[in-house]
Amino acid sequence: MTGALERAFIGLSNGFSLVATGDGSAFLLDDARARLTSVARILVAGLLGGLVWTGPATGQTASSAPQLAVTDATLDNGLRVLVQDDPRNPIVAVQVFYRVGSRNERPGATGLAHFLEHMMFKGTPTYGRGQIARLIEENGGRDNAYTTKDVTGYYTNIAADKLDLVLRIEADRMRHLLLDAAEIDSERKVVTEERRMRSEDDPDGLVYEAMSSLAFKAHPYRWPIIGWMSDIARINRAELRAFYDTYYQPNNAILVIAGDVRVPAALAMVRRHFAAPAIDERRLVVRREQAQLPVVNIAWHVPNHTSPDAPALELLSTLLSSGRTSRLYQKLVYEKRMVLGAGGDYSYFSLDPSLFWFYAAPLPDQAPEAVEQALVDEIERLKQEVVPEEELARARNQIEASFVWQQDSVFSRASVLGRFEMLGSWRLLDDYLPRLRAVTAADLQRVARTYFPLDRKNVSILLPAAPATPASK
Repeated sequence: MTGALERAFIGLSNGFSLVATGDGSAFLLDDARARLTSVARILVAGLLGGLVWTGPATGQTASSAPQLAVTDATLDNGLRVLVQDDPRNPIVAVQVFYRVGSRNERPGATGLAHFLEHMMFKGTPTYGRGQIARLIEENGGRDNAYTTKDVTGYYTNIAADKLDLVLRIEADRMRHLLLDAAEIDSERKVVTEERRMRSEDDPDGLVYEAMSSLAFKAHPYRWPIIGWMSDIARINRAELRAFYDTYYQPNNAILVIAGDVRVPAALAMVRRHFAAPAIDERRLVVRREQAQLPVVNIAWHVPNHTSPDAPALELLSTLLSSGRTSRLYQKLVYEKRMVLGAGGDYSYFSLDPSLFWFYAAPLPDQAPEAVEQALVDEIERLKQEVVPEEELARARNQIEASFVWQQDSVFSRASVLGRFEMLGSWRLLDDYLPRLRAVTAADLQRVARTYFPLDRKNVSILLPAAPATPASK
């Protein structure tokens, strides 16, 4: 250490180490990378004189500290983003939290979360082995990571004008990790030695593991974050790949940016690097003998309930496809007499971003291509014409009436409570109707233009197939 009070490493019982610096800042390190001996901890405690962390020694109290606004956003792919502009220093902290830790493992496969944290620094097709850390260091930054029972976190502190570099790296390794077999075997030796140092050769670590195993008999908190030695020895590439593909997804992550940034510019960078790539139109034709009539389906990718646009999408679904008064039924069934039935679906309550779906069953004398175009015409009409207030009110009342009528049944009330609890909390149901009431006709038009581009639709058509000709003898 350069000075006794310039930097103090404090080992925390949750597997972290707190690094307190003389400039009034503090940051967390994985205990595996900054573990102290008991003697060193006593020395630090003595140097700090039992100090309770209070922040910068400027005379500024917590109550007088500036209140910095936080801007939050959710990308279409589910990534949560929090941005806090703090112009006091020309630096930025970028942290990515993945909702995965040792609690997401299973007996016989412990240590995966921590092992994968190590592998996240081993390269992608874009950034080779060691290049990520080297780039950060060359640009004056500092990066590291940690794994706990509940979360895996990656952080970088760097000059504010290097934000784009950090976001590019984090977006790349979120989905393009190499997981080279040779690197896995090499890192296994590092993790094995880490476990030996922090647990098997350390009485403190050993008794902590024993206590967890004693207190938790079934819960995954019972095994150590680093994993059992026997499991570390057998971790393979297929297990790591499956774990990575399951948990290292945008909709399972939180990206936090704090520092000297302009919020609109920072969000634009995030969308450029993390947003799902544009998907061109996809088409599929299925032929089946059992099909009596063709069926035309069109779908677009849309966000779920976490998006501020979800209430507008819910209203659009009702307006377009719910019941015989809906636009699709009125236009395609009654007026044009092209189809037997038409409708659609939007899954507001899906846990992940899903699809906004339309379908129609053409009459025998109608070509599927013509029906597809008729469906598209109704979507385009939403983009070009503002929905009349009377029609918007009717759709809103339809949803509200259905929602209220459910309260008459104990079965329905139980189902609603459970459904909202699955989304995060049963208390979210109190916001459902107010969010719908806040939607305007302009919102409907904007959302239709945003989520229903013609060149990104998915189309599937079911066609009746002629019976197979029996093979001649």
